[in-house]
Parts: sequence; C-alpha cells; structure tokens
Amino acid sequence: MSEPITLNVGGKLYTTSLSTLTSFPDSMLGAMFSGKIPTKKDRQGNCFIDRDGKIFRYILNFLRTSHLDLPEDFQEMGLLRREVDFYQIQPLIEALQEKEVELSKAEKNAMLNITLDQKTQTVHFTVREAPQIYSLSSSNMEVFSAHIFSTSCLFLKLLGSKLYYCFNGNLSSISSYLQDPNHLTLDWVASVEGLPEEEYTRQNLKRLWVVPDNKQINSFQVFVEEVLKIAMSDGFCIDSAHPHTSDFMNNKIIRLIRYK
Repeated sequence: MSEPITLNVGGKLYTTSLSTLTSFPDSMLGAMFSGKIPTKKDRQGNCFIDRDGKIFRYILNFLRTSHLDLPEDFQEMGLLRREVDFYQIQPLIEALQEKEVELSKAEKNAMLNITLDQKTQTVHFTVREAPQIYSLSSSNMEVFSAHIFSTSCLFLKLLGSKLYYCFNGNLSSISSYLQDPNHLTLDWVASVEGLPEEEYTRQNLKRLWVVPDNKQINSFQVFVEEVLKIAMSDGFCIDSAHPHTSDFMNNKIIRLIRYK
C-alpha cells in the first residue's frame, strides 16, 4: 500500500492512496497523479482539484471497488454525469450509463399532471421616438403559469432539455429552475407588439421557447401541443379517466400516464 495522499476537492478533504488514484492510468486522475499533468496545492499542501467535493465521494469509491454505489434517493444524476465526464474513467462512464438505463426502466410507470393558469396584465413602457423624445405607452400582456408534477424525475429533466426561458437576450434551460426533482413551476409571458426588447429585461419578463425548433410559446395551445409531443415521445398517453374532457379542452388540466 502506497503512502496516503490527502486531496482537497472543492473544499472537501479526502484521504486515499496513490495506487487508488492511478488505478485507471488513462483517466484524468491517472494523468494527474502519474506526473503527466501538474497538480495544484492548497495552503496546507494538499493536492487541490477544483471540482464538486460532495460528488467526488462516488468517484473515489468507484476507484476503490470498481462498483458505482448510489443511495436509493440519489437526485443528482446530472451533476454526477458532468463530474464523471471530467474525470474520464471509462469503466465508470459505462457503469453510469448502465445505472441510468436501470433507473429509466424503473420509472416506466409514471404520472404527469400539469395545471395551467392564464391572466391578462397591463404593462407600461416608454418608447423612444427621437433622440430626446420619449412617450409613455401601455399594452395588455398575456401571462402564463404552469405547475408541473411528475413521478418521473427523468421526464422532468427531458422536459427541461427542450424548454428554454428567453431573458436578457439569452436562452437558458428551465432545468436550472428544477429545485424539486418531481415539481416544476413555469411562469412566462407572450410577446407584446411594440414592447422594446430591453423592457422585458427591465420588468423581469421571461418568454418561453422550444428548442431545437427555435419556436416561441405565445399561447397555452402551443404549450400543450409541445408538452404532449415531448411526453408522448417518452411513452406517456392521455389519461382517459381524468381530468374531465371540458377541463382538458379548456387547457386547465393535463394528466398523462405511462405504463410498462
């Protein structure tokens, strides 16, 4: 057994051996601790790696046992996937892919429920008509809200990869707003004719887009169509028992189910 080495990974300390760290020579860690890539030190002289310290626990345990062991309630697969990609341990990459397939099969039975709300709001803004001339204008704006619940965490992540907020001139995936693995709330507005682009940012107004179609969602009808398209491609179908047909046609409630 080689001498112990203490690592500082994102502020979290781990102690292991050189033989463990170099057990996969072609990996990032193998290159770092065989001298192919220089390592950084913290103030205490520990080897420093600027990555997620909490997730490194699973990386290190794999180096020790060649098994990917995750708790049953593990909710950070996306973060783990990024860390695994950084360390480039090929057997771990394969083990993670197998784990994701296993979790996907376990989630085949699932329910998706979406409650929709819409209101009209008056927005006031200034319009620059000339270098020194401004006028005050107002317009009605459609404001949308969708409360989404699914027993399938993987489906919400899939949805997050398709829907994007447009804000401050940039598109950002709604997956970054997924605080609860089973719940997601979306709030957005339709485009308003004549509203200057900078006013959306100033008034904190987000618009919603579907990618890669690069399609803006300006109505609930379009939103429902796009969500149904994504859900049905993932094996969901409309629940014939609930909700009531009138609610579904009025875009108040969407309930979908998926069976094995």
